[in-house]
Amino acid sequence: MSSNRLIIVSNRLPVSLQRRGAGYSVHPSAGGLATSLNALRERMPMLWLGWPGVSVTDPDERRAVASRLVDEFGCIPLFLPQPAFDRYYSGFSNGCLWPLFHYFPQYAHYSEHEWRAYQQVNGLFSEKLLEILQPSDTVWVHDYHLMLLPELVRQARPEATIGFFLHIPFPSYEIFRHLPWRESILRGLLGADLVGFHSFGYVRHFLSSLLRILGLDHEFGRVTLADRQVKADTFPLGVDMARFEAAKDDPGVRQRLEGLRRETAGRKVVLSVDRLDFTKGILQRLRAFEGFLTRFPEWRGKVVLITLCVPSRTRVPEYRALKRQVDELVGRINGRYGQPEWTPIWYLYRFLPFEQLLPLYRLADVALVTPLRDGMNLVAKEYLAARPESTGALVLSETAGSADELGEALIVNPHDEAAIIEALRRALSMSEAEQVDRNTPMLARLRRYNTVRWADDILTELEQARRQRTQRRPRLLHGPLRQELLHGFQHSRSRLLLLDYDGTLVPFKGHPLQAAPDEGLCRILQRLAGRRGNRLVVISGRDAGTLERWLGETGADLVAEHGGSLRRADDSEWKSAADDLPQGWKDEIRPVLQVYADRTPGAEVEQKGLMLVWHYRRAEPELGSLRAKELTDHLEGYVANTPLHVLQGDRVVEIKPSSVSKGKAALAWLSEGTTYDFTLAVGDDVTDEDMFAAMPEDSWTIKVGYGGASGASYLLPGVEAVRQLLDELAGS
Repeated sequence: MSSNRLIIVSNRLPVSLQRRGAGYSVHPSAGGLATSLNALRERMPMLWLGWPGVSVTDPDERRAVASRLVDEFGCIPLFLPQPAFDRYYSGFSNGCLWPLFHYFPQYAHYSEHEWRAYQQVNGLFSEKLLEILQPSDTVWVHDYHLMLLPELVRQARPEATIGFFLHIPFPSYEIFRHLPWRESILRGLLGADLVGFHSFGYVRHFLSSLLRILGLDHEFGRVTLADRQVKADTFPLGVDMARFEAAKDDPGVRQRLEGLRRETAGRKVVLSVDRLDFTKGILQRLRAFEGFLTRFPEWRGKVVLITLCVPSRTRVPEYRALKRQVDELVGRINGRYGQPEWTPIWYLYRFLPFEQLLPLYRLADVALVTPLRDGMNLVAKEYLAARPESTGALVLSETAGSADELGEALIVNPHDEAAIIEALRRALSMSEAEQVDRNTPMLARLRRYNTVRWADDILTELEQARRQRTQRRPRLLHGPLRQELLHGFQHSRSRLLLLDYDGTLVPFKGHPLQAAPDEGLCRILQRLAGRRGNRLVVISGRDAGTLERWLGETGADLVAEHGGSLRRADDSEWKSAADDLPQGWKDEIRPVLQVYADRTPGAEVEQKGLMLVWHYRRAEPELGSLRAKELTDHLEGYVANTPLHVLQGDRVVEIKPSSVSKGKAALAWLSEGTTYDFTLAVGDDVTDEDMFAAMPEDSWTIKVGYGGASGASYLLPGVEAVRQLLDELAGS
């Protein structure tokens, strides 16, 4: 097969498979994702992996169907066991994720049995994908059914290029936290290089959940993991404008439109189009229309609401109940207000193909699009695309993703019945000039950002991710690299080991004084310091007294306050490394830090010998991060033109002398005249970057943890991995 392929992975294939006698018929799907991505087939080799829509159990039939789908449609079917599919699709995907992500937690059910089926089916997708995946392929996974798939593929193929796009909302942290398997879902998505959403609000919620649940911060939407980055960004899906423009002169469309105009002659037409789903606000919309007829009786007999409800999940009890409610409400409104020559609501409970839907868009004077929550809602965009003359009025819910782009529409709160009634009145009375003024910029926006542009932007980002990954450092220290380090240590005669403390030798704690070393760590350090040829230096941000108390008996040289003072193991006195500082600077700055601590529950101020430190490890993560940025900006004015420096580290803001750094501290050993044939530096945050930069080129510089860029050459995932490595060095 050709290289540089695009492999689309979604729950359903873009074709429908139906049994016909002894065989199967195949029909391309209309609308949705299939239509959005059709243009890509003409520009690049593309395969599409998904469920074919029916259960095929006979092995011979499976082979025949698979061969035909690949040859004729470029589709690779994944035949799933029906019981597992039902629990994965109807159960977890649509019985748990769909209602929860649409802010209906009362409808979500949390079944361990269905969660296991979701894991199983995502695993089957991964196995099938890995059978066909080539190194140069780009994988693009779609929607909430397959949120575990990116990580599964990444584990098997670390160098794969993987994108994920979520077509529904990503909820706020307060909603998402309800999900018992929230960590697994987030880690699944982080297997991708790019996670795309329709709206910036969804991006913000996703990044907030990463911070609050996994402790992963971001920088301009980029989250750093090990030796790669994950980018979260906004890509609002458009519509296929060329399809609408080509269809407007179709004779069949024109004929149907003329027939509809005769049936509605003399009346304004309001149109709503939805799947029959509780997220769409259908009942609220019908009640608002009823309220409109009550409040404005002069419109009775002069307006028709055409409500198209596409059947959806008809076996689910909540959806059957919604269908009954809609039927009863439509009947009540038509019975109350209807006249022999006028039916207020035309209720269509069916799917309409594009050729029949387009005349309705062309007919409608008003499109009433008021979902309670929707990832995008293309109906609003399709209505505008169907009317190139820019006429018609759009009433749009503020909770639809498309509202971010279509701000010239009449934007309403879908729960505010009075607002919808007033918007209907305005829309029906709107002059054609105002319609054109409102719709022209929206239509121009849709022409600029259509489905082709949407796909191109995402694929461009994925190609950039592919290029950046080949350039990115540090490399994970494992396998042959680890053995090379151990070999170099064993066969050297003079060794310098520089180790950070917090986040490197011990995990971070809620309070700084809780991070005292355990007996196991002290034994490792004693063995390292006591070995002939070793020079062990612990370089920490801790104050001298704490380091002396905790590590003074290990035999290690100690550096306190990031280089502010140092004490060699064979000396009894600490030596200051700071230049002269302005008198009283701490008294001036400490009140500023205290104000920010008071405004940030969980934050506190710590005074060290040469430093002031503002900690926020116990604060609410997003508030602490926000306050830290504000505090850093505030302090820059205080320290300008002084020998002081403000440094924002891992959950801390530090004010220290500019002449003090871990890099300068490292030079005290590197420049003392001893020739080292093995040098190692290990640290976890931005304060350690100066130390890495000061090391000789052939040094082993190791960044600890997956967050943040680094000048280190290698990476270890955490404190436990560091201690395992040091234990091996101490015993080798």
